[in-house]
Amino acid sequence: MNKKVIDAIRKNPNRILISLIGNKYFKWIPDELFLKTVYFLRTKSKLNLKNPQTYNEKLQLLKIIQKDPKMTDLVDKFKVRDYVEGSIGKQYLVPLINSYNSVEEINFKDLPHKFVLKSNHDSGGVVICPDKNKLNVKKTKKILNKSLKRNFYYLGREYPYKNVTPKIICEEFIEDKNQKELIDYRFFCFDGKVEMIALDFSITDKSNTRRNIYDKEWNLLEEEITYKREVKTPPKRPDKLEEMIELSEKLSKEFAHVRVDFYYINNEILFGELTFYHQSGFAKFKNEEFNHKLGSLIQIKSRFEKL
Repeated sequence: MNKKVIDAIRKNPNRILISLIGNKYFKWIPDELFLKTVYFLRTKSKLNLKNPQTYNEKLQLLKIIQKDPKMTDLVDKFKVRDYVEGSIGKQYLVPLINSYNSVEEINFKDLPHKFVLKSNHDSGGVVICPDKNKLNVKKTKKILNKSLKRNFYYLGREYPYKNVTPKIICEEFIEDKNQKELIDYRFFCFDGKVEMIALDFSITDKSNTRRNIYDKEWNLLEEEITYKREVKTPPKRPDKLEEMIELSEKLSKEFAHVRVDFYYINNEILFGELTFYHQSGFAKFKNEEFNHKLGSLIQIKSRFEKL
């Protein structure tokens, strides 16, 4: 066996197990058993589905009981554009260059000098191209082909992804001349109200990702979720913060909980995506009290009367 593989197994055996049971060949495992197993492997804690209290626990329960077909289109990065346009307006969408059903359909010669290629149905199938002359086309095709073959649902049993038809979309390359890295503005909405804002820095480089947590009034909290805070050069309060909050609440009003992502580029607001299960409900909280506090904001019984 390859030495690197052996070292990886020794270093993090749980990760190997999670990867194995997250394979589509283990789809026969019932959702509840799957989630309890993966939750324990990832958090070292037992999953309480009968009386969930924390944010992570309630997200796991929502995976099981929230089966709204509408959510499939909303996690589809291509189809969600129609929802965004109808809800808040086309002006908030990143301009679309083209869409493809397969890698073979892409004519790289026709693409502009800068662009972004990404799959519509998973996390990680993204190719950011700031200079087409330096693009490794072979590697790009490999990344996208791998993404097209993946059903993101099996990794964490997030129902909305189960029936998304895989596509590739090409969007315009967006950049802020005043910032060295792209910042993701994430609005955590509960019953259509923003309760927390997270700023993710360097989102394309997990080894350098930082995350600041703010309240609705833009007060930087000491809380940390998975990533360390950026305290050296935190950005100022966005001039259009109130508008982003209003837009997030419009997009999230039908659901118990959803994270609404925006980019704030050159003083313009651009929609990113909708996420119903932040980090698939396996986020690492520095302070467990904050995990409970966010959990208390998800009102499951009022949304799902049969429970």
